[in-house]
Amino acid sequence: MEAAERARPAAVALEGVGRSYPRRGGGPVAALEGLSLQVGDGEVVGVVGPSGCGKTTLLELVCGLQAPDAGRVEARPAVLMPQRDGLLPWLGALDNAALALRVTGAGREEARAAARPLFATFGLEGFEAARPGALSAGMRQRVAFLRTLLAGKPVLCLDEPFGALDALTRAGMQAWLAEALAREARTVLVVTHDVEEALVLADRVAILSPRPGRVVAELDVDSPHPRRRTDPALGALRERALEALGEAVGT
Repeated sequence: MEAAERARPAAVALEGVGRSYPRRGGGPVAALEGLSLQVGDGEVVGVVGPSGCGKTTLLELVCGLQAPDAGRVEARPAVLMPQRDGLLPWLGALDNAALALRVTGAGREEARAAARPLFATFGLEGFEAARPGALSAGMRQRVAFLRTLLAGKPVLCLDEPFGALDALTRAGMQAWLAEALAREARTVLVVTHDVEEALVLADRVAILSPRPGRVVAELDVDSPHPRRRTDPALGALRERALEALGEAVGT
């Protein structure tokens, strides 16, 4: 990590974190063990690791939805965008996005008024009344991301935000999200199985070991935005990330 990045105050700090879950008919399953990670204020960090290594658990700990069994978790207020968009099928896109404000006590018209101006910015203008069933998968994810932003938290935790999308839509959404994150300038933890996706989006990539997850490598991504998966500058980082993953899983 560059010296300037190290100087950033930490928005998220995990130190020696462990988290286990009970298992029927057996001992507990350790999801995380000895995990340490810091995320600077305004930094975007991608978290990559094999399935089952505790990536979602990590995000839920940061958001205060779980408590660690061991270690320390400190974070500024955080909001989770889960893998599924979670849009309510009986509400239009505007009201789905505005739900983040309704749950804090805002009235319907007040919440709509706050959400409506952002629809043009996020490429959703004209679809305010459309219900989720009438939206493309990419548009649904934009509504879900807008709802996450409207929660007003300084830390965003994105859990496989494009995991359910086809490859073409996913590539377009990666570019869109990179631009959106640059505009917002918030602290972001984004979990993904896709090394290239992490390199396109993040300032730094943390590689996790198989379960129980711990950080085994960190890679700085110094290339300027906008980035593409095919950018030559990302090729060497991709190889380093894949090598670190291979070493972590013993291949």
